[in-house]
Amino acid sequence: MDQIMAESGQRIRVFCVDDHRVMLEGLALLIGRQADMEVVGSATNGEQAIDLVARMKPDVTLMDLQLPGVSGLDAIRKIRQADPHARIVVLTMYQGDEDIYRALEAGAATYLLKDALSEDLVRVIRDVHSGGRPLGRDVEAALAGRLKQPPLTPREVEVVRLIAEGMRNKEIAVTLGISEQTAKVHVKNILAKLGVSDRAAVIPVALRRGIIHLQ
Repeated sequence: MDQIMAESGQRIRVFCVDDHRVMLEGLALLIGRQADMEVVGSATNGEQAIDLVARMKPDVTLMDLQLPGVSGLDAIRKIRQADPHARIVVLTMYQGDEDIYRALEAGAATYLLKDALSEDLVRVIRDVHSGGRPLGRDVEAALAGRLKQPPLTPREVEVVRLIAEGMRNKEIAVTLGISEQTAKVHVKNILAKLGVSDRAAVIPVALRRGIIHLQ
């Protein structure tokens, strides 16, 4: 038999979260072709996902990170707080090492990019349903690279966001309620941690790594 049926003899119940209807339809089509799994529901935003996953208790949830309102990352945290055994697969376009680290730290079982082959997604759903935490080579390499980098503090991430908005040190200080000297220290530390020599270089590095995202 080609398909591996769930141990209970029941289909794997999959819930899909994505803000693009075309993506949801594509996932439903792919999963619907598998004899051992079915889509039992979907959500187009994080708040809806938290509510429906709590009520429906799917076996596996596919979660995009880029969602309106409550982000996919926050949705993962809240779903896992309510049910520590919830199994979540991130399926996203975000490929920064910080994105991957935050998602796994929040409780996702694994991390896939949307351009993953359909066979990979189906295999991962089965693996995660069985209790596995499969990580692709690219994801493992990104994580290894991230662990070699000095992490930014939450305050430094705030400062990076404000730099991306075009703020200078004085404006950052006023916005965060700190002294201009403290703002300068934060910027200096950020430059050192990201391995760049000036403020202009902070933004592309922070975006590439997933430290911040522009809306």
